[in-house]
Amino acid sequence: MNEVFLIGKIIGNIEFKFIINSKNISIVKFKIKTIDNQVINIKGYNEIADYIYSKLQKNNYIEIYGSIDTEETVTINIIEKLSDNFVEKWQ
Repeated sequence: MNEVFLIGKIIGNIEFKFIINSKNISIVKFKIKTIDNQVINIKGYNEIADYIYSKLQKNNYIEIYGSIDTEETVTINIIEKLSDNFVEKWQ
């Protein structure tokens, strides 16, 4: 498994969908821009999808632990919203 740790800013809207006939119930998809200006596709399932859709929004800074899948997308295992103090130091 390819593990990744990322810090970035959510760019664009967060897309939430329910999944039918799958082991997963829901999915979110969005993009982040990292410190070095790379744009990365992100997705999360089930409880992570619910948390992201209800608590995060465009322009939030986040920290992600996940894995790279075959679609060149990072699948989230753990996500955390970063504090405003961190953001001020980063910019």
